[in-house]
Amino acid sequence: MMPRGFALAVLLSLVGPLPAHSGSLAGEVTGPRPGQNKTQTQSELDRKAEAYFNFAMGHLYEEYYESTSRSEYANLAIDYYRKAYELDPRSAVIGERLAETYAKAQRIRDAVLEAHEIIQRDPDNLPARRLLARIYLHTLGNLSGTTTQRETASRAAEQLREIVRLDPGDTESALWLARLYRVQGKDQDSEQVLREVLERDPENEAAVEQLTQLLLDAGTAEEAVVLLQRLTGRSPTAGLLNLLGDAYRQTGDFARAEQAYRQAGELAPGDLRHRRGLAGTLYQQGNYEAAYEQYAQLARLEPGDPDSFLRMAQIDRQLKKFERAEENILRAKQIDPGSLEVVYAEAKIYEAQGRFEDAIRVLSDGVSSLKALATTSPAVRETLSALYEQLGMLYREVENYTAAIAAFEDLGRLGAPQDRRARALIIDTLRVSRNLAGAIAAASQAIARYPDSRDLQISYALLLGEKGETATAARQLRALLNQSSADREIYLDLAQVYERGRWYAEAEKAAQEAEKLSTQPAENETVWFLLGAICERQKRFDQAEEQFRRALAANPRNAPVLNYLGYMLADRGVRLEEAVELVQRALAEDPHNGAYLDSLGWAYFKQGRLAEAETYLRKAVARQSQDPTIREHLGEVFYKTGRHDLAASEWERALAAWKRALPSETEPDRVAELEKKLTHLKHRIAQQKTSGVAKPQ
Repeated sequence: MMPRGFALAVLLSLVGPLPAHSGSLAGEVTGPRPGQNKTQTQSELDRKAEAYFNFAMGHLYEEYYESTSRSEYANLAIDYYRKAYELDPRSAVIGERLAETYAKAQRIRDAVLEAHEIIQRDPDNLPARRLLARIYLHTLGNLSGTTTQRETASRAAEQLREIVRLDPGDTESALWLARLYRVQGKDQDSEQVLREVLERDPENEAAVEQLTQLLLDAGTAEEAVVLLQRLTGRSPTAGLLNLLGDAYRQTGDFARAEQAYRQAGELAPGDLRHRRGLAGTLYQQGNYEAAYEQYAQLARLEPGDPDSFLRMAQIDRQLKKFERAEENILRAKQIDPGSLEVVYAEAKIYEAQGRFEDAIRVLSDGVSSLKALATTSPAVRETLSALYEQLGMLYREVENYTAAIAAFEDLGRLGAPQDRRARALIIDTLRVSRNLAGAIAAASQAIARYPDSRDLQISYALLLGEKGETATAARQLRALLNQSSADREIYLDLAQVYERGRWYAEAEKAAQEAEKLSTQPAENETVWFLLGAICERQKRFDQAEEQFRRALAANPRNAPVLNYLGYMLADRGVRLEEAVELVQRALAEDPHNGAYLDSLGWAYFKQGRLAEAETYLRKAVARQSQDPTIREHLGEVFYKTGRHDLAASEWERALAAWKRALPSETEPDRVAELEKKLTHLKHRIAQQKTSGVAKPQ
């Protein structure tokens, strides 16, 4: 057996110099200190030699374990370190190596306990705190928000905070601390850490990226733009240019965003972030073909990523290339069959084609697959909320109001925020179905549940306006005016209430007040639409058209305005070609809108194009079977083509629909005129039957 001293020398030559530390192991062994006798000193020297030997053996086996990954070497290293620790329990170096080896051997609990013991003895021990931080960070996983993960994130942040205090120049730890603060919702603390890093190192790209993302999430993109412009002006990188593009997009400066993404692509052609950003920017600018090209290239480069196929399908829907849209959504579905975003997009494609039952089926399947998970995951509840809302709206499209309300009730069971939204949707569904009493009762119950809800109070006031209680509704709305920017919406609501109540002068004044509070032309589209409608109701047609033209100048694709102006011209029998063209443009934006289909059918009727009129009016009735005006128009086509029995039947349905109409919608003069026409027609049909004249086909 070799002498202990010789073995130690061999070990030292193998492992090299041991880490220096202020603890007892690394300290130089000297002669006896004053007050010690030689026997005690020699005993201490022997213990230190023994400890040093065991530590060296532990270090040797630790290196063996690192190079071979054989667990027996890890166990031997731990055993030797523990023996060394027993001989020199004050040594921080031995404790640090023991804790590190525990961690390497995946004995995490032992590593954590050992590191904590070191910190209890020495709170400023950086290696032990770094080890703990590293362990906690490695065990965080995907930060999905479970209680255990939140606790682990808190422990990691605690260690990182101490590390940064002890070593302010440790940028990596500071960046991790900033990330964890974001996870914990401590955005201000995260921002402070990042700004401190940038004070020391203004060019630190990782810190700039984190701070920029924080600013973008906080909605302060302008500050992010300034920060990134300064850095990219001096030393542009693909990463910073991509972030600059993101910042420009958030501020609505799409031209500069596009330029930033293209510059990023020149610097790093293989980095696909810039291509995604560019594709999204082109889409937001309405440049759908160019956006599609970018997503198609992304799909070729990453055929396993469903997002590119999803975006292409969404673009195809905008371009009304429905066959290709279905092909792309199917590709996305094959790659990620569980994606609820894909399900939602598929339903929207069917809806855009008027295939409402198919859309309902797809959404219903998606809802069924998620119901069981809704109680365990906030993310699932959020997704399920969107699906329930869309499903309810689809049921409304097919006039299945009972099913729509049931879907909204399911939405309300997901939580308080969803309940508030669901109640508003149910109230509006009852109104649309002309159950005004039910809508008012539901609104009263909702306000009792959420007395501070401004939106519910507005809904209740609007319902009173529909009921014909114009003064009461207006008084309740005016009580909500508070000299803030929110007053603009209140004035718009007031204009609507007054217009429904035929208080036209007051309606016009309210709309003009809303116009004064608008800050950009797009906000005035609704104002001008309302003013046009108010003028049209008073037969001030030239002024109505002037307001509609103002809205179309701001947005030539405003479908409600296009339809209203086109119908106004058609109903008066003037400029019929233009009327047809205007309504066709409205239908290009919303092809299955019953009101727009009726407008086009009526314009064709006025032109004498009866076959086309009947086609579109039948489509309109299929979409809005309870609309008295549509029924009356279809009856006119039947009357004009000599099918008097069918005309009488439609006019009877129109009168029944008028009886169910909301008080604000009722037009007594029109109802009286229709009753007169129907009576005359029935008398004529009876005379024909009495005289034996064959019934017209």
